[in-house]
Amino acid sequence: MSDRHISQHFETLAIHAGNTADPLTGAVVPPIYQVSTYKQDGVGGLRGGYEYSRSANPTRTALEENLAALEGGRRGLAFASGLAAEDCLLRTLLSPGDHVVIPNDAYGGTFRLFAKVVSRWGVEWSVADTSDPSSVRAALTPRTKVVWVETPSNPLLGITDIAAVAQIARDAGARLVVDNTFATPYLQEPLSLGADVVVHSLTKYMGGHSDVVGGALIVNDRELGEELAYHQNAMGAVAGPFDSWLVLRGTKTLAVRMDRHSENAAKVAEMLTRHPRVKRVLYPGLPEHPGHEIAAKQMKAFGGMVSFQVEGGEQAAVEVCNRARVFTLGESLGGVESLIEHPGRMTHASVAGSALEVPADLVRISVGIENAEDLLEDLKQALG
Repeated sequence: MSDRHISQHFETLAIHAGNTADPLTGAVVPPIYQVSTYKQDGVGGLRGGYEYSRSANPTRTALEENLAALEGGRRGLAFASGLAAEDCLLRTLLSPGDHVVIPNDAYGGTFRLFAKVVSRWGVEWSVADTSDPSSVRAALTPRTKVVWVETPSNPLLGITDIAAVAQIARDAGARLVVDNTFATPYLQEPLSLGADVVVHSLTKYMGGHSDVVGGALIVNDRELGEELAYHQNAMGAVAGPFDSWLVLRGTKTLAVRMDRHSENAAKVAEMLTRHPRVKRVLYPGLPEHPGHEIAAKQMKAFGGMVSFQVEGGEQAAVEVCNRARVFTLGESLGGVESLIEHPGRMTHASVAGSALEVPADLVRISVGIENAEDLLEDLKQALG
């Protein structure tokens, strides 16, 4: 019986999918196969299909099966980082002369990949407000092969109607890629809403403990899965066995962590809306958020990311970040500990001067799973 038939309940799949007991010892946690090559039973006689760990490794296989099950996909692929996953995807799907639509508030690293790397080999891109389906439709060209979406987006927490944009992309003969890093498969299932590919930075919520870097692609189309696997092997930016093991450990607790992240973030967002030094709070769980209704329709809860703009401009935002004590000043997100950063000078510095430039007075927080009262008090003192 395959792991996919153990249960269709997320919490059970998270613990059991890919996590088969070791056949030799009965160990309930898959071993870390820290190995580069495998003994063959005669030339071409591979045991379980393993010959070299760039091509496949049993620990990575376990993680990839787990990821596919959690996203409701047929094939999962694990990479050395989220950007390595994105790079493999783009070089698999695109050729010189093709066109991509990207969000007007994409992650800075994704923008850098398009603007400074992919464009050098003849791929064109344009920007659309993906929260507005008509903006996506207007950005399409006869050469558009990919529509790229983040929802919620980084760092402005924009919400895209996945089903609506999936239909627009399908009608244009393009594939829809959804970066599901902020929501995770526990809160949102893009493939079930019509997406063709789901992208993750496993570094974030999937790993969940700020101790691993990784990325993933999940698809339903078998042929596309084979093409991606071919390029994954050919390009070689694969997840190592220990990193795979760490993420596999992290996904087991994803559901309970995301419940707490979402609960704490809702309390933080509500407090920030009442603070006199806060101009604007960006959190899809707030009824006044422009994407609230769509988020409520396609997400189980609203996640652990909150952004806000402060009175006093850029320097005031920087000072808030510097005064935080429980919130750690640092890049990245999605760990059990709360983080705070200034996107304009940190994670999104690469979009300065572009159509994706973020407000200078913006602060982004990744709300952890600490006691909510401690987080609220820390933000109050940081705001002054």
